[in-house]
Amino acid sequence: MANQAKMPPVTPYLTVKGAADAISFYKKAFGATENMRLPAQDGKRLMHADLTINGGRILMSDEFPEHGEEHGVVRAPTANNLAGVAVALHYSKPASVDATYRRAVEAGCKSVLEPQDMFWDARFAMLRDPFGHRWMLNAPLPKKKK
Repeated sequence: MANQAKMPPVTPYLTVKGAADAISFYKKAFGATENMRLPAQDGKRLMHADLTINGGRILMSDEFPEHGEEHGVVRAPTANNLAGVAVALHYSKPASVDATYRRAVEAGCKSVLEPQDMFWDARFAMLRDPFGHRWMLNAPLPKKKK
């Protein structure tokens, strides 16, 4: 399991079909670094993985439908049946939103909203990945001179 002493207070845990492929994808799309992975007993899926993206942590695993709904098994979203939550990445500079957006689209994310300046004084973009997860990119705009 991830190093509990260094875990942030809130950490998303993604369920995917093809966790090893998702890790490779997140490395390309979002510059993720892999902290650890724990293979499942079948040798094909991952029971657990720990990634760092933009200084934050994401935990993930493959889905295990054979364990049954009574054990709280979560089904992975798909490209056509998206997850009910999104992952928000916060940057300090608007240019980072644009650069990450371009890299993610080149890697295979679909654009939901191209980068633009928003009414809440931030540069914002939204994407969805091939595994059914949505990603929001956000950075504060420079303060306007009065």
